[in-house]
Amino acid sequence: MAITLQGKAAIVTGAGRGIGKGIATVFANEGAKVLVVNRSAEAGQSTADEIVAAGGEASFLQADVKQRPDMERMAAACIERYGAIDVFCANAGVFPTSHIVDMSDETWDDVIDTNLKGVFHGVRACIPQMKAQGQGRIVVISSITGPNVGWPGLAHYMASKGGVNAFVMGAALELAKHNITVNAISPGSIMTPGLVELGGEQVEEIRSVIPAGYIGETEDIAYAAVYLASDQARYITGQALVLDGGQILPESPSALADA
Repeated sequence: MAITLQGKAAIVTGAGRGIGKGIATVFANEGAKVLVVNRSAEAGQSTADEIVAAGGEASFLQADVKQRPDMERMAAACIERYGAIDVFCANAGVFPTSHIVDMSDETWDDVIDTNLKGVFHGVRACIPQMKAQGQGRIVVISSITGPNVGWPGLAHYMASKGGVNAFVMGAALELAKHNITVNAISPGSIMTPGLVELGGEQVEEIRSVIPAGYIGETEDIAYAAVYLASDQARYITGQALVLDGGQILPESPSALADA
């Protein structure tokens, strides 16, 4: 049986650019009806328009994952437009750089509220419909940064992603009996606008420590999300799948030289 999302109603948050846009696009290519959710109306509508122009089915909803009413409105919109919520992909996230001693309470709160509390708001909003259907797939985009590796200036981001992985395990336990799976994907370095903005020299430095020899594309994450969102992944729950080309494996750069 082919892995497909044909006819599934799917929500993707933070789908205006980067990994979220890649997931929304691939979901639609695989037959899903996609609700594109984004804080920026221009970017989100652009993603939906591109999907429709390519022959897929999508619509846009402007919403902020930090706001519980917005997430409840999101769930209601998906039900109204597509009749179900088969897949919820919580992708929206922020990663402003700030060392701890310089970090404001507002910066800390924004990252935690977006990356961690936003997942909680979104999942909670989708649960009633998934329970009523008797099935659902929840896919949360986490990161290797926090659960697996670290980066100075990203302590707040790391804390949020470590929390996300723990939340996924707790949610998976609560929802398994309802035929709802909850899993995370932990990307390594992926070629997104945010990575490109770092500049060529830093991008090359990152590439040089990836055993696969190249930086992943958004589609690499998207196809993993397709599998976790599919019927074939029904027995996988509470897991965090690392997709990083082997980035977390070497003890040091010299390990790559000896490989």
